Amino acid sequence: MRKLPSVLARKLTSGTSGSPVLPDMSEGHLPIHVNNVRSRLRDIVGASTNWRDHVQAMQERKALHTLLAKRQEDLPPRRMKDSYLEVILPLGSQPEIREKYLNVHNSVRFGRILEDLDSLGVLICYTHTKQETQPRSPLSIVTALVDKINLCKKIIYPDCDIKFTGNVSWVGRTSMEVKMHMLQLHGGDYSPVLDATFVMVARDPENKRPAFVNPLIPESPEEEEIFKQGELNKLKRIDFSTASLLKMAPTAEERNIVHDIFLNTLDTRTVSFRSRKLPPNSVWMEDAKLKGLQICHPQERNIFNRIFGGFLMRKAFELGWATACSYGSSRPFIVSVDDIMFQRPVEVGSLLLLSAQVCYTEKNYIQVRVHSEVYDADTREHQTTNIFHFTFISENEVPRVIPKTYGESMLYLDGKRHFAAIMKDI
Repeated sequence: MRKLPSVLARKLTSGTSGSPVLPDMSEGHLPIHVNNVRSRLRDIVGASTNWRDHVQAMQERKALHTLLAKRQEDLPPRRMKDSYLEVILPLGSQPEIREKYLNVHNSVRFGRILEDLDSLGVLICYTHTKQETQPRSPLSIVTALVDKINLCKKIIYPDCDIKFTGNVSWVGRTSMEVKMHMLQLHGGDYSPVLDATFVMVARDPENKRPAFVNPLIPESPEEEEIFKQGELNKLKRIDFSTASLLKMAPTAEERNIVHDIFLNTLDTRTVSFRSRKLPPNSVWMEDAKLKGLQICHPQERNIFNRIFGGFLMRKAFELGWATACSYGSSRPFIVSVDDIMFQRPVEVGSLLLLSAQVCYTEKNYIQVRVHSEVYDADTREHQTTNIFHFTFISENEVPRVIPKTYGESMLYLDGKRHFAAIMKDI
């Protein structure tokens, strides 16, 4: 297997031009086969491979409470290279694993890549927090947020080996930011495909309360810049959440946008606020949605016997892709994933309801929001678990999506905000 280019830090796209340069950490690291990532995670936490044993396995983890640090200062600091991992997905050299990743267009299913990124992110964090004297980790590390995934290739080839690399890039008291990169082998060299930023949180063995994690010590000016960027990312997320349209009124400019849409859709033949007319080459937002249902079986559980976050991302992405495909009447390509917040865990046996909505369009770009919720058949209650944001590019220019109600107008503005943030990066 050929070594990674000496500076992994090469910018993946013009979109990462604002990102700090990563130092090369590959020296002395043997790649892990992608099929071994989940088994390593099970070994780290002592999870059972049999569903019937899951209650006993979780009971045994309760005893690990005594191994938790009382203060972060009691934990030894780590370096970025301490958590660095490489994972190989040998689609070219091991054709027998190819079918799982293959889509009908003879390229790689991006939903499967999301699953692999999620598992790798958790393993990287366990590597950062590993204590040599502890055979099993007392921490329950779960994905809290997918900050962003930016792609620089439209096509991921199904017959060329893929390499994932990543490390912890920032640490709070109980949370860790992980930066990951995906590269694909072409002509003997690995070329960048995407970069991803995830945020993980550490909790106690029963996954009930926050737990401290090892501090991170940058060792060079480049690492100082990466760490500083992690802190800035945290502040940006707080600002974006504070300005949410669910909390704050739209800006003056956004209010004008909504009013202009309203005026442009009024039926001029009537003097009525209720009579609306769809402009040419446009689609009402209410007609640009798809829904889906998943029964969450034990097969899709994670090492803590809840539904695997990567599975949720794959299902949301596939519904979002289908929505963009139906809307644009041509094959869409994923450009970016951002701001996926895991608000609450999904239990095994849940009925998972997914709703995908085209919320903003511009030229041949389609912004899709996917809302997921669990339905409790006993109480008849719905609880939101995740919100997903996907940016697609279609082969052709697409119709403009038009909101009709005030609620749809807020969705439109929220989609416009996400799209503008993505365009800044790429």
